[in-house]
Amino acid sequence: MSTHDAERRGVGRAGVPGPRTGPAPGSARADELGAKAPRSPGRPSQALSSRTRTRLAAGTLLTPFFALFTVAMIVPVGYALWLSLFTEKQSGLGFDGPRTVFDGLGNYATALGDQAFRDGFRVLLGYCALYLPLMIGGAIALALLLDSALARARRFFQLALFLPHAIPGLIAALIWIYLYTPQLSPVVAAMEAGGIGFDFFSSEGTLPSIVNIALWQWLGYNVVIFYAALQAVDRSLLEAATVDGAGNWRIAFSVKLPLIRSSLVMVLLFTVIGSLQLFTEPLILSRGSGSAVTSTWTPNMYAYSAAFERNDYGLAAAASVLIALVAAVLSYLVTRFTNRRKEARP
Repeated sequence: MSTHDAERRGVGRAGVPGPRTGPAPGSARADELGAKAPRSPGRPSQALSSRTRTRLAAGTLLTPFFALFTVAMIVPVGYALWLSLFTEKQSGLGFDGPRTVFDGLGNYATALGDQAFRDGFRVLLGYCALYLPLMIGGAIALALLLDSALARARRFFQLALFLPHAIPGLIAALIWIYLYTPQLSPVVAAMEAGGIGFDFFSSEGTLPSIVNIALWQWLGYNVVIFYAALQAVDRSLLEAATVDGAGNWRIAFSVKLPLIRSSLVMVLLFTVIGSLQLFTEPLILSRGSGSAVTSTWTPNMYAYSAAFERNDYGLAAAASVLIALVAAVLSYLVTRFTNRRKEARP
């Protein structure tokens, strides 16, 4: 093969590749040919396969949650809404027994028009006015004390404060009924020996008695939440505030509390929702001797009485839906108010 032929075929002297006859790299022709060249067949399919596996894994992990949420939440709420639209009426002279008929919003009108149901919300208003400041303020104060440098035996006090929450509400109410009952309670005996007379079952003492039970059971739970949030605060900020001359009170209210704002909002929201669900404590207290608590003392007790004492399940469902709507509205107002105050801060 001649030298000229070798150079034309791309092979030079001594086996060195000769000049290329194709388009030069970087030219428009080379770019066009590169665009038409087939890409690597493996990478797109591998990326697609990876995304598919991720979606399948997420769906597999979330399916039990959505199934449980549907069974435990969506279905009962839907059934309550459906049940609230019907009522039972006697047909003719009543010999044929009751029959279920569509009543529309009649059960809602009956519940809202009942004075006992409206009085239950007034009781809840007084309960929240007394319970919320004591609960939130007391939990914050105890958490700040545990977080302070002067605190000792923190683990012991955390456990001691949290233990009442581990006791079921029914058992806690029974314990406090014993402590409230005269001739049985050592607390009442000690108060009478000191010249203090207070009837825990009277109309004036019922609300403070129930607030005391709720505080005893839930205060330690909220203290643990606030204390955990305080432990997450950057200690360098506290040291900087101390170097700037801030005292303990200034650090607590100007540094620590603003940094645990999200925990404060969460506890406030849960406490408001829990207050609307007040049921166990007044129900047990109503069994006490001479108690001023009636069977319709709170909205939840009204729904319970309508369902299991009067067998009016449509009215009970309507009352439950109204309570849920009030809880939703209050939750929205609490979050809206806290978000506005957060936006207003510089």
